[in-house]
Amino acid sequence: MTSTGEKETTSCCGPTCCETETVAQPAVMREEDLKNSIREKYGKIASESGSCCGPNCGCGSESDEQVLSVMMNDKYTSVDQQIVEAADLGLGCGTPTAFADMKEGMRVLDLGSGAGIDVFLAAKAVGPTGKAIGLDMTDEMLKRARTNKAKLDITNAEFAKGEIEDMPIESNSIDRIISNCVINLVPDKRKAFAEIYRVLKPGGKFTISDIVSIGQIPADVRKDLELWAGCVAGALDKEEYLQIVREAGFKNLLLEKEKPYSLEKNVPFGLESITLTAEK
Repeated sequence: MTSTGEKETTSCCGPTCCETETVAQPAVMREEDLKNSIREKYGKIASESGSCCGPNCGCGSESDEQVLSVMMNDKYTSVDQQIVEAADLGLGCGTPTAFADMKEGMRVLDLGSGAGIDVFLAAKAVGPTGKAIGLDMTDEMLKRARTNKAKLDITNAEFAKGEIEDMPIESNSIDRIISNCVINLVPDKRKAFAEIYRVLKPGGKFTISDIVSIGQIPADVRKDLELWAGCVAGALDKEEYLQIVREAGFKNLLLEKEKPYSLEKNVPFGLESITLTAEK
């Protein structure tokens, strides 16, 4: 049974925040083209001083004259602000570390770790006897995260290159998995959650913040590479998302937080961010 916790509302960032050129999209979406587009976008963000729209906005694009970009970022509060200043690129849609129940000595894995903010917060939570691991498929993000690790002098964190659908992580080796606005970017979400189940220890938990849709996203939006990279086109309907989690074998699903977004113009679906915890 799914329980629901905190709920709040925000609005989209609007066309003045993200202005990108509309490009022709392929008739058939190839998975490798999609991943390359995501790598290119986030590699560029990692190489620059901030995120694509500044610290408080996730970026989409204009598609069929519909502005679908949304303000996704949640601010980190009551945490080490030195870590936030060094590693927060404004790309998340939640604060999963706030709900992950991490304890001293645990092994924590962050999926799509970016510049490392959630990894570093996890490393602090699990202490010197624990370890926090960041997994990312983008070389530039890994480089930036490792630079931040050295700058912050964090010794119980490490970063590995890999994809969520095929993790270079041992089975039954992780106590907690966290992820912040990344699973929506993964083409095969069933395989992603199967891998999450595989690497967690029995009784281990994940806490994931992600973007979901309310209603089905139209096919033309699904084929838009910019909107995939902008955390829109890859979003699943919330009930379908939760069903995939259940079918992967997880139990005790808890919706820790929901944040609906108001989209501009007559967009035929809704978007919201959720923070979801579940147990293996």
